[in-house]
Amino acid sequence: MSTHQALQAQLRGVTAFPITPFQANLDLDLPALRHNVDWMVRHGITSLVAAGGTGELYSLAAEEVEAVHRAVIEASAGRAGVICGVGGKVREAQKLASVAEQAGASGILILPPAYGPSPDDGLIAFYASIASAVEIGVLPYARDWAVFSPDAVAKLVDAAPNVVAFKDGSADLRLWARIRARIGDRLTWVGGVGDDMVHTYFAAGAEGFTSSVANFMPWVSLELFETARRADFDACRRVFEEKVSDFYAIRARRRGYEVSSVKYAMELCGLPAGPVRPPLTELGAEERAIVQALADRLGLARSLR
Repeated sequence: MSTHQALQAQLRGVTAFPITPFQANLDLDLPALRHNVDWMVRHGITSLVAAGGTGELYSLAAEEVEAVHRAVIEASAGRAGVICGVGGKVREAQKLASVAEQAGASGILILPPAYGPSPDDGLIAFYASIASAVEIGVLPYARDWAVFSPDAVAKLVDAAPNVVAFKDGSADLRLWARIRARIGDRLTWVGGVGDDMVHTYFAAGAEGFTSSVANFMPWVSLELFETARRADFDACRRVFEEKVSDFYAIRARRRGYEVSSVKYAMELCGLPAGPVRPPLTELGAEERAIVQALADRLGLARSLR
């Protein structure tokens, strides 16, 4: 099996997005990151993204991104594949991707450029330029202002042969279906919105998904995947409604809660997380109470070992 095929196989499952723990002064807490990665791997996670969106990539300096990549690779210790997140600026992302490859990354997740909405040819050039910096497989992350048309994905795949998967975080299933129909099985298809839309993305052809709740209840992420993989969408939806929906509803209350809610849940469970960096914001009192109630109802603290 080639390294590209190995990455594709890795992506056909749950890919966890570890948070980046910070100390009270917002410095990196790398020992905490290593602890959390080891804990997730011991609980069945076999694929992780270092410094993704949930890992607050855009708040990290380049040297911090490199340190996070290395810490996750070292902590996984060959027990799980590690995909390293890069994005923002082309030259910086190229260097970070290259260093990550040398450190043992199994793939590169390319997040959107720092600049806002771009024409297709500019978007293709951004992703293809970063892909060209490495030989390992890469996957573009379509979200926010990085909106790919079917033609753009086709041109990107032709321009960068090591693009082996597509992660969609747009929640636009109509566009997702058109892109899949155009590209077919040339790529592995990853639902990138989160744990709340696993049943809908798998019904539309996803083969894996990315999870933030894996930070504190990886067994739920694995349960979502197993039910979706066997196309038992009723069971998958029930898992979502019983164990995930209240948590994800917090995100809709205020922008910036998507990471702080995960970190607060982790802290309640005894996992080190720390604060978020601006412009993300900490949860309000009402939202903290909701997370506390969810943790109590699911017995999360008792599940940790």
